[in-house]
Amino acid sequence: MPSSFRTTAYRTSDELFILGLTLVLVFAVIAISAVATLCASFVLVALAVFLAYSSSQAHHRILMERAYPVTDSSAPELAALVRQCVQRLQPGVVQVFVTPSNQLNAYTFGLSDPRVVVLYSALFDVMDADELHFVFGHELGHVQLGHTRLNSLLGGMAGIPSSSAASALLIMAFLSWNRACEYSADRAGLLVCGKPEKAITALVKLVAGPKGLTRHGLELAYQQIDAEDDTWIGNLNEALASHPLLIRRINQIRRYAATQEYKNLQAMINQNSA
Repeated sequence: MPSSFRTTAYRTSDELFILGLTLVLVFAVIAISAVATLCASFVLVALAVFLAYSSSQAHHRILMERAYPVTDSSAPELAALVRQCVQRLQPGVVQVFVTPSNQLNAYTFGLSDPRVVVLYSALFDVMDADELHFVFGHELGHVQLGHTRLNSLLGGMAGIPSSSAASALLIMAFLSWNRACEYSADRAGLLVCGKPEKAITALVKLVAGPKGLTRHGLELAYQQIDAEDDTWIGNLNEALASHPLLIRRINQIRRYAATQEYKNLQAMINQNSA
């Protein structure tokens, strides 16, 4: 039996560059900040790691109280979809939970295995199976590319005491890296889904909500999304956000789906489902 194909080649080059720059900024701030001697620098980093781990554990405990795990007995159809996605991308061991919510969202967290993926219940009211493959595959991309660990660690380190200007710079660098990660995770979702048009409708439905169940509702939501980058306010909002504007994510998906790199990776990943 051939071994499973596992890759991180879909990671965007911008992500690694911004990550490196962010780490340089973090340690530069530690080195020159009045609050950090060399010894204290290591203490601050260790404290940030400890707080990130504690926060992750606390989050997991709260989640267990209000969400249910996806298993063959609790949600057999969803459990089968999860297995399909995991088999295609090979991200390692993950736990999947569904939490009751009217919001259309999903996220992943965790510093140690298994990493946790949380799906909001409203997703199942508006997304079809292919769109759920994209949404879940996107989260698996975060797991496979190490974003779940790095997000916790960098998030804590970005809060290291420093001057206002340095803190703002760290936060902006961290947000820029977050946005780069979203593009990489979208590529993972696309590889899992295998259908660019479904990846795009999944993103549009995040805005359309239940109205996205009709073609007219999707078109109206797309028009709203398409106008986001037409104003300086929209672009400013993106600069202060952890996610890129949806229209930019959609355009990136279209461009990536047209590349030979995507087609080659898709062919290899398809073998995992054979």
